[in-house]
This record gives sequence, C-alpha cells and structure tokens, in this order.
Amino acid sequence: MAESKYYTREGLDKLREELNYLTTVERPSISKQIAEARDKGDLSENAEYDAAKNAQGMLEMKIAKIQDEISNARIIDETKMDTRKVLILSTVKLKNLKNGSSTSYSIVPESEANLKLGKISVTSPIAKGLLGKVVGDQVEIDVPAGKLHFEIIEVTR
Repeated sequence: MAESKYYTREGLDKLREELNYLTTVERPSISKQIAEARDKGDLSENAEYDAAKNAQGMLEMKIAKIQDEISNARIIDETKMDTRKVLILSTVKLKNLKNGSSTSYSIVPESEANLKLGKISVTSPIAKGLLGKVVGDQVEIDVPAGKLHFEIIEVTR
C-alpha cells in the first residue's frame, strides 16, 4: 500500500479533474489511434501502432498512479489547526533581516507546491524552518545558498 499524502480540498479536486480528463479524453483518443494504426495492415512493421501502444501503456501507468494517490489521499482539516503558529496551509509574511525586503509564502502539501504562485512545499528548507513559529519570531534557515535570516511579520490562513 502506498503512503498517505496530504492535500487541500482544492488540490484533491484538481487531481480528480486530471484523472477524469485522462480517462474520458486521452484514453479514447489513444484507443482510436491504435484502431487506425491496426487498420493499416501488418502490425509487426507498423511504427504508428507501436507508438500508440507505448502511449497507451504510459497513459495507463499515469492513470493508475493518480488513482492510487486519490485512494490514499488525506484532506487537511483547517478547522483543527492553531492559527497563531506557522503550520501547513499558513500564509507567512516574512521580512528579510539582511536586506529589509519582505515576501509572503503559503505553505502547502508537497504535491501542490508552485513557487511562481508563492506556494512552497511543507518539506522545503524554508517551510521546515518556519513551522511552529509565531509572529515576531526571528529565524535562521539553512538553504543551499547559505543562511537566510527572517522575522515573521504575519501568519494567516
């Protein structure tokens, strides 16, 4: 059995949408490609048929993986979380103590991380250094580029 992964309701819904798309759009499309290639004759030397069968195999592996993730998914219940501390699903406003700039990050499950949207994985070095801290705390976080020094300005949900 695969290990449980944590998702927000939104993240799990996106995963279900992807699964629905793969099974209702992609799967029939590949089946059609296989049928068309099969109609062209000798399968032993038919590159289109081989390519379509390979694509089908890859698609079925992806579908199985997503189905497994969904069956083992756990939803994070935000109502039972302490809103004073930095936890998963917190949005944290930080002040860089070295240069005075400020930035905000939302701490999300690993599968929902997207740095362009300001969503960092709960397993990232920055998130690990912030977890459990409260407004006013100063933290020193080790990252591959060195040490970062932040002050927590605000924690929201």
